Amino acid sequence: MKRDLLAKSLAQMGSKPSAAVEENDQKPGEGAPRSLKSMSDVLSQVSAQAAQEVDVSEISDSEIADRFDVAEGLDDLIESIRTSGQQLPALLRYRRGVGPRYEVVYGRRRIAACRALGIKVKAYIKEMDQREALVSQALENSARLERSFIEQAIFAIKLEEQGFTRAEIGDVLAVDKGTLSKLIGVARDLPDVLIYAIGAAHEAGRRPWLELRRLIKIETAVTDAEMLSLVPDNGTPTEKLSALIEALQAAEGKSKKAVGLAANAASPNPLSRLKDRPVSFKAKGKRLMIEVSEQKERGFIGFVEANLERLYDEWKKNP
Repeated sequence: MKRDLLAKSLAQMGSKPSAAVEENDQKPGEGAPRSLKSMSDVLSQVSAQAAQEVDVSEISDSEIADRFDVAEGLDDLIESIRTSGQQLPALLRYRRGVGPRYEVVYGRRRIAACRALGIKVKAYIKEMDQREALVSQALENSARLERSFIEQAIFAIKLEEQGFTRAEIGDVLAVDKGTLSKLIGVARDLPDVLIYAIGAAHEAGRRPWLELRRLIKIETAVTDAEMLSLVPDNGTPTEKLSALIEALQAAEGKSKKAVGLAANAASPNPLSRLKDRPVSFKAKGKRLMIEVSEQKERGFIGFVEANLERLYDEWKKNP
């Protein structure tokens, strides 16, 4: 499926500039080619055009990035390019208007490494609209890197904002409907500033992010500013995420305890507790309530129920 989508995206490249401009106004799903080339044909088309050497100052970043930290592992890539040269070209598309001539489609880290080395970057240059660029970016990076759950979530919501349907996003990211719903839900409910303060957290998986989403949605949750202050300044993104969740869980526990104490204090007739025993009771008019505070003492309730007749008879004998 990924190969078919990549083929569709790349097969539409290479159109004339005027056509590319017109396609910017198309709705998602419109303008797709009636027949798709095979993956080998598409790759032949790309490789047939020799990569060009482009000054990095002429390249702007993508408007929508699918990974948080370009600098992650960048030192190794810099050293690799320094010693062996750039092996894989980046992909650029033409920009309109003032500023840099090109925009990166994929290869941000390769461009960053070449910028650090003070050399030009090898790149293919194609006429592409925003939709084609996003699909190509997603699929190429999916084949080469493992996005974290939250990186997937942010990229999914940005694709949706660009007009992609849920089905199309699921195909591009290779996730099912349930997973996609979780991705978009987390991206919508968590403040962007909080997400980026934590980082990609590649080792975390989805469960911590779903728990963080739950914690910020409860009524007793702290404000965004307070949550941000709970994110440690030091540590890995995964450690920051864990620390924030633990702090919010502790706050949730204190809040529940406070609510319970307030409810007991507000009760006009609190239960009376037997001295040194986990049994409380409250008599009100013609009713009697008995409660045990420990799970292991639940049998006492059954004992009282089983002996009600005997207790009543004894009371009648000695009123």
